[in-house]
Amino acid sequence: MTRITSRDYRHPYRPPGLAQLETVLGRARPRLEPLGLVAEARRRTGSHRFDDEPVEEPLVRLCRALEEEAHLTWTGWGLTKARLLGALMSRLRVQACFDAHPEIAELPVDGVLFVTGLQRTGTTLLHRLLAATPRRRALASWEALNPAPADGWMGRIWGPARPRQWTAQAAERTLRFLAPDFFAVHPVEAAAPEEEVVLMDHLLVSQVSEASYHVPSYARWVEQQDHRPSYRYLRRCLQLLQWQSGTTHRWVLKSPVHLEHLDALLEVFPDARVVQTHRHPRETVASFCSMVAHGRGVFSDMVDPHEVGRHWLRKVQRMVERAMATRNEVGDERFFDVKYESLVADPAAGAAEVAAWAGDALSSSEETRLREWMQHNRQHRFGRHVYDAGDFGLDDDAIDAAMRRYIERYGLA
Repeated sequence: MTRITSRDYRHPYRPPGLAQLETVLGRARPRLEPLGLVAEARRRTGSHRFDDEPVEEPLVRLCRALEEEAHLTWTGWGLTKARLLGALMSRLRVQACFDAHPEIAELPVDGVLFVTGLQRTGTTLLHRLLAATPRRRALASWEALNPAPADGWMGRIWGPARPRQWTAQAAERTLRFLAPDFFAVHPVEAAAPEEEVVLMDHLLVSQVSEASYHVPSYARWVEQQDHRPSYRYLRRCLQLLQWQSGTTHRWVLKSPVHLEHLDALLEVFPDARVVQTHRHPRETVASFCSMVAHGRGVFSDMVDPHEVGRHWLRKVQRMVERAMATRNEVGDERFFDVKYESLVADPAAGAAEVAAWAGDALSSSEETRLREWMQHNRQHRFGRHVYDAGDFGLDDDAIDAAMRRYIERYGLA
């Protein structure tokens, strides 16, 4: 029987026994202490030097918002502490690699192809199709979590990659256990291509926390920051991954968050090309709000779907307005627009058209392989995602009013 996702967002799913355990533990849990997290990350890695970007301020602001606004459960607290430690440890390990091998910083990262667009507009489908072509290489989920080679005794015994893959597999199994519905909304698989925002979030200045928790004060602060450091960190990590493989890759990356920061992206990656997917916001906003609500339910028992709707309608409006402003300024020469309807009508042909525009024209046999890939990666294989704008206090008129300029510019009837 096909799994149907829940629309009871105020009462998140809990595996048998977990809700009772949370009740027994009560609400008095340890605090997230920024300085303690930094000290523990240094102790675990044996490294003490971070990169040149700020560590304390984003960590303090995020921890404060998590403590005061996010209403974390014990499970949410444990997962969040592990996530913050993982980000800090990754930054220490990345910097240690650059300190030991300064030649990494000289490796070229040229011609990156970025896929972006509002959430739920086909970015994942197009990204994974392009990553299945022979000329482009995506960032795997396990690499996004841990871009630096494994160190310590596990790295010596099992090599630089295997322990990182195990960590990602454990994270995938944990999410499947805690929120099986989430995979019907957006599958998160250890070996599959993943959004580079997961990697960029190691600087703790990204949309990741905003989408995962109720942290409005932190989200407002993030909007006011310079995001070029996040893209510089992404570039360094791509260099590090190339150094590990011994080859220069032609990357295909993907994240909706780039819409909000196309100016920073194009400054750090001046020869990048950008594919932007489009779909009517009536079809996308409610779907993404459902994704956010399901995700927040992993960390908290207090999920307000109407607050999710208000927050993310404003946010996606900001994203497309900023993207249109950047495109007005730099021109459309480096952009390729893809309508969702044409993409899903023939995904392989759509991906082949994008590949040709990016200078990676596919042969007929390669396009056939993409069609075979589609046969093995059909939609709804993890369940069917159901949602309604009314669940989030939204309706078609409100969405149309907020997104009118975007709808008119790209002819989204």
